Amino acid sequence: MSTLPFPSDRAFDVACLGRLAVDLYAQQYGCSLEDATTFAKYLGGSSANMAFGTARLGLRSAMVSRVGDEQNGRFLLRTLQREGCDVSQVQTDPQRLTGMVMLGIKDQDTFPLLFVRENCADMAIDAQALSEDFLARCRSLVITGTHLSTSTVLEASRRALEIAGRHGVVRVLDIDYRPVLWGLTSKGDGETRYVGSQAVSQHLQAQLGAFELIIGTEEEWMIAGGVDGDLMACLRRVRECTAAVLVVKRGPLGCSIIQGTIPAALDDALTVLGERVEVLNVLGAGDAFASGLLYGLLTGKDFQTSARIANACGAIVVSRHGCAPAMPTLAELEHWFSGHRHPRPDRDPVLSHLHRVTARRAQWPELMVLAYDHRSQFEELARQAKTDAACIPQLKKLITQVVADVGQDPRCQGRLGVLIDGRLGEAALHDATGRGWWVGRPIERPGSRPLRFDGTHSLASELVHWPQEQVVKCLVFYHPDDAPALRAEQEEWLQQVWEATRSSGHELLLEVIPPTDMLSTDDTGEAVVRAIRRLYALGLKPEWWKVPAMSAANWRALDTLVQQQDPYCRGAVILGLSQPLEQLLAAFAQARSPIAKGFMIGRSVWAQPSLAWLQGQIDDAEFRRQVGANFLRLIEGWRASRGAQALCAEEVTA
Repeated sequence: MSTLPFPSDRAFDVACLGRLAVDLYAQQYGCSLEDATTFAKYLGGSSANMAFGTARLGLRSAMVSRVGDEQNGRFLLRTLQREGCDVSQVQTDPQRLTGMVMLGIKDQDTFPLLFVRENCADMAIDAQALSEDFLARCRSLVITGTHLSTSTVLEASRRALEIAGRHGVVRVLDIDYRPVLWGLTSKGDGETRYVGSQAVSQHLQAQLGAFELIIGTEEEWMIAGGVDGDLMACLRRVRECTAAVLVVKRGPLGCSIIQGTIPAALDDALTVLGERVEVLNVLGAGDAFASGLLYGLLTGKDFQTSARIANACGAIVVSRHGCAPAMPTLAELEHWFSGHRHPRPDRDPVLSHLHRVTARRAQWPELMVLAYDHRSQFEELARQAKTDAACIPQLKKLITQVVADVGQDPRCQGRLGVLIDGRLGEAALHDATGRGWWVGRPIERPGSRPLRFDGTHSLASELVHWPQEQVVKCLVFYHPDDAPALRAEQEEWLQQVWEATRSSGHELLLEVIPPTDMLSTDDTGEAVVRAIRRLYALGLKPEWWKVPAMSAANWRALDTLVQQQDPYCRGAVILGLSQPLEQLLAAFAQARSPIAKGFMIGRSVWAQPSLAWLQGQIDDAEFRRQVGANFLRLIEGWRASRGAQALCAEEVTA
């Protein structure tokens, strides 16, 4: 079958006009929305989900909508931007709030929804503010049925459709029928998917002629056709109103695609069977289906191939929590179609890993991190200085100011980071978070072997309170030749770290230091590579590794190992172990393999200035000058080892 006449040589593949809201998803399964106690915040709204989903698949997508001038609006814009979606056409409303939806998962058939959309921003989109120049640079325009339901959004939709038609933009309607948003149910009944209404049917039929492609579930085609209980009669009535290609979503049966005359039976149309999976949450499945269908069609694939992609996208999403964040990547689809279908996609470890690592994420071409997550070492410095350890939090805040000083150089932006603990460094940690730095935070009890967590036995309960940008750093004193009982215990605790971070969504940095009493037969670098090989064999794939200085040969061995086991690994960084700066600079020259991304060093930079500050020998300004000079020396040495341009040679001062 032929595809649609999408224009080429346009700046954007798809523009999505419609709902842009916050989804609050209940984190408890099996209970009513009344009994849910905690919620996860996601981007939501059918149009926004499609803009997000198509961007995740690599299309050049854009959002056309309206948000409030407040925190939720900014959250939605940032979420779309991070996924690569253009938001230049999202209007800001100074009077109205961004829409919101609360959603629950009672069972496989019951998904309560509460739409909080009274006079919300996206329903007040300004038709006259729509840019003809922008829409003319799009290949397709997608509108959802909600934005045909009231006079304001209908005016905006009609103007966008008229502009698109004038410029040859393929126009797509996802019927997306929500009776509550048409005033046909009580305000608390967002779950009901179908209520017959001749007024709604006639209203929709008046708009259908403006579209070249229309997508809907069987219930949505019933409302579009207006013939209760007779799907084929509804499709024939729709065909009287439009020549568009009609796509009927049929849940696990897949979908049927109709061009031209409506057949006698739906199975007589081109029908592409669906994927068989166990359902956690059907919400968002239709948006994922549309995203996959549009991706296929806009990349030149025929309807049958595009429908297979669409069905797979929907099947993967129904097994996951949330709508937008559940959308698959191209790498996930490649894995799926390579014969690795799983009846519970959320339980396929390969698919889950690909979902984490192949979606867009912050890029760190290199990392130059000042580590001051130390706890016992700072307390020992306070004892040496014969002073109260209560001043350590202030000292750590001063170190944060040093990183801010160094970060003023634009060549450091997107490359600087900090490691800070949440006990002695809590104030410094809060200060560092949100600055655009890489932020790591330790979980291990200092010096513990076997591994134990600091201040808790339940890491998962702690991570609930961590900002997503904070990376979980776990130091383990580990050797693959440890006594079997010790090794098993260490690995059991590492599995807890692995599962907790996979559940919470936080990135993981594993710091591996072989105990010195286990280095009789190999050197540190060889032991590190052997240890990491063992941890990969256990199924651990952390985003980052932190390792001691090694020879060039061991760095090459580590690079080969990581490429074989997890090519999506972010990289490895060098730890300091309180070595003199000269030794660390020499170690940088050995770390020339691509896996080596930078350093995370602490005591070598701040130990001596900290002791002097604690003893009252230097003031804040001198402390910052000395620590800044040492940190800059490491940065310059790292960049020199890469042949990079040096930073400005001026010392960092207060």
